[in-house]
Amino acid sequence: MNTPLDIYSLIGFFGTACIIGAYAYLTLKDDPNPYILHGTNLTGAGLLTISLLVHTNWPSLVLEGFWAAIAIIGLVKAARRSTHEEMQEKP
Repeated sequence: MNTPLDIYSLIGFFGTACIIGAYAYLTLKDDPNPYILHGTNLTGAGLLTISLLVHTNWPSLVLEGFWAAIAIIGLVKAARRSTHEEMQEKP
C-alpha cells in the first residue's frame, strides 16, 4: 500500500506528537498542569480527527472522539477546581 504523505497526514502526525508529548509530560512532571495536559491532548485529538476525516479509519476516529471527550472533562474539572479554590481564598 502506497499512501502519499499529504497535508492531512502531516496534520495527523502533529496530532500524534501532541498526544505523545502530553503523555510524556504526565509521566515526567511531578505535578502536571491540567490545562497543559488536557489542552495538549484535546489539540492532538482534534488534529488527528482532521486527518482521519480525510483518511478514514473508523476505529481510530471513534478513539479520538473519546480522547477529546476525556480531555474536555479534564479541562472542565480543572476549571471547576480552580474556581472553587479561588472562592475558598476570598475572605
